[in-house]
Amino acid sequence: MKKLFYLLMLIFSASLSLAQQPAGGLAPGDAAPSFSGKDQQGNTITLQQQLEKGPVVVVFYRGYWCPYCNRYLKKLEDSLSLITGKQASLVAITAEKPENISKTVDKTKASYPVLFDEGLKIMQQYKVQYAVDQATIDQYKKYKIDFNEVNGSNGANLPVPAVYVIGKNGKVTYRFYNTDYTKRPSVSEIIAHL
Repeated sequence: MKKLFYLLMLIFSASLSLAQQPAGGLAPGDAAPSFSGKDQQGNTITLQQQLEKGPVVVVFYRGYWCPYCNRYLKKLEDSLSLITGKQASLVAITAEKPENISKTVDKTKASYPVLFDEGLKIMQQYKVQYAVDQATIDQYKKYKIDFNEVNGSNGANLPVPAVYVIGKNGKVTYRFYNTDYTKRPSVSEIIAHL
């Protein structure tokens, strides 16, 4: 009887913790909102233009100051041939100003387009934008990271570091959305959905 009670408590606790996970972002099957932005070379990149070539992997990242973002973007660069080998393209999107995107590109050697989301329009459409709370703002300032300086007019807003795969038909075929910025999907998981 005791074992049954503990088993039921374990199942209840697990389901409660799953219920508390945010279910943000777009869902597989949703139409991907169209977007347009300037990349690190000043080229205008649109989702439509990328979809004409094949599926698109869209990655949202926090900024050059985030070591988890830099490692992940570098891993994507190192595996880019696996993505392009599936006739897919990769686009990264951020709230950080263009001059800070240059710092990200220097750190990660990203050769794929990295877009500045001016006014947070793309992040809002993809439901990944959030306002950073004051306690976190104060904590980051201790490390000399001022979101108003880093993001300019985008201020203290960041994206959940989400990843979407968008099929040629413009629909989301895969979504990774986790508010824990240390978690990212593997390249093999992304490739499996292309």
